[in-house]
Amino acid sequence: MLDEIRDKIETEIANLTQELNVDLPVRIKTAMEHGDLRENAEFKAAKERQAFVEARLNHLTSRMTELSKIDVNEMAYDRVGFGSKVKILDTGMDEEFTFTITAGDFIDLDAGQVSLASPIGQGLLGAKEGEQVTIALPAGERIYKVLELSTLPQQLEGSGG
Repeated sequence: MLDEIRDKIETEIANLTQELNVDLPVRIKTAMEHGDLRENAEFKAAKERQAFVEARLNHLTSRMTELSKIDVNEMAYDRVGFGSKVKILDTGMDEEFTFTITAGDFIDLDAGQVSLASPIGQGLLGAKEGEQVTIALPAGERIYKVLELSTLPQQLEGSGG
């Protein structure tokens, strides 16, 4: 999972770096050639995009730094944490959900991913298999029971890595 996330971030960094260093300078130069910059929508759009790309690159770079600090050997072997695959029961609705706890930028509910920064991710953090947790959600409090848990260290051990 860490390699997947690193690959996604590295790909986005490469694409944004290309845009920042190659594509945007051409767009800005072309827009400047049209004259009056005060009323030049193309120039303003390109400069806004440039600011966005720079901010996103800074964010992605800090995410890579955070990821490099993750030591799987120091992660809890039997508690919900980053990379855990969790099957829970919503005791109030009698519904089961299965998902993987991911980093903040990688939320895809359709693919069964829940962010560690989300209320559910935060509420489940540190829970063990069999435990019940009460989580405050915007729609009200929910009680979830952890039915099955496979932590990142367990998954890596099972895959031989």
